[in-house]
Amino acid sequence: MKNLLIYCLSLNNEDLDKIKSLDYIPVGLGDKEFTSDWLRDNLGENISIKNKYYGEYTFHYWFWKNKLSNIDKKTWVGFCAYRRFWANNLATSEIINNKDFLNKVPDEWNDNEVILGQNIYMDGWSKMKIIKHGLRSFLLNPKYFLKKNQNLKLHFDSFHGYGNLDKAIELLEDNDKTDFKFFMENQNFYNRGNMFITNNKKIINDFYETIFPWLKRCEKVFGFHGSTYGNTRIYGFLMERFISYWFNKYSKVRVWPIIFYNINKEKKC
Repeated sequence: MKNLLIYCLSLNNEDLDKIKSLDYIPVGLGDKEFTSDWLRDNLGENISIKNKYYGEYTFHYWFWKNKLSNIDKKTWVGFCAYRRFWANNLATSEIINNKDFLNKVPDEWNDNEVILGQNIYMDGWSKMKIIKHGLRSFLLNPKYFLKKNQNLKLHFDSFHGYGNLDKAIELLEDNDKTDFKFFMENQNFYNRGNMFITNNKKIINDFYETIFPWLKRCEKVFGFHGSTYGNTRIYGFLMERFISYWFNKYSKVRVWPIIFYNINKEKKC
C-alpha cells in the first residue's frame, strides 16, 4: 500500500493529465465541468455550496466526512494545489521536471507528525502599501511604523477588514482563543500555502473538529458577501493563519518547501 497520498486541488479540468502523471489524486473544485476521473467536493456529505467563500476547505470538509475514516493509519496524507506543490527534498527550490515533485515520504519525517510549508513574512511595508491598505491601522497604532512591531494582526486588519480578526477570535473555544490572539499579535510570519501533510488521523480529525464549528460560528458574523476578494474569502484567509498556529501548538511539525509552479507550463517532465 502506498504510504503517501497527495490530493491535488484544481479549478481546471485540463490539469488532469499533469496531476495524474505525478501520481497525485485529482480534486476538482468550483462550478466548472470535470470528468469522472476527478474527486469532487459536492458528493456525499458536503458544503460545496460554500466554495466561493471557503476555498479549499470545502474539500477538507468532504474529506473529513467521507474519506478520513478509510485512510490507513500508517499513511501520510497531504494536500497541494494546481499552482503550489511540495518539493521532493529540502534542497529543491525550483520545479524543473517530475522528479522535483514530492512523491515519497522523506526519511527526515520519521520523527514528525505534520509537515507545513516554509515561513512567509508579513512585515516590511512600503509607504504605498501603508497608504493603500493599512493607513487606518498605522494611524491608530503608530507603533506599526517600526518594522519590529508589524505583525500578522496588522496585515489581516488591513487586507480582510479592520476588526474582523478580533471578532473571529472571540468565537474560538477558550483553549485556543488566548493563544491564537497571542500568535497573531506577536508573530510576523505564518507557514506558506494553506497546505499540510500528516500521518496522524487523530490530529487531523481534531483539527477539523476545531475549525469547522468555528467557521460555522463565524458565518453568523461575516455571512456570505463581501465588497472585496479579501472579505469574500475571509474564511480561507483565517485558516491560512490558523493552521500555522494550531498544528505548531498541538503536533510535532517539520517545515518543508512549497514551490509555486504553473502546472500548464510547457516544460519537459
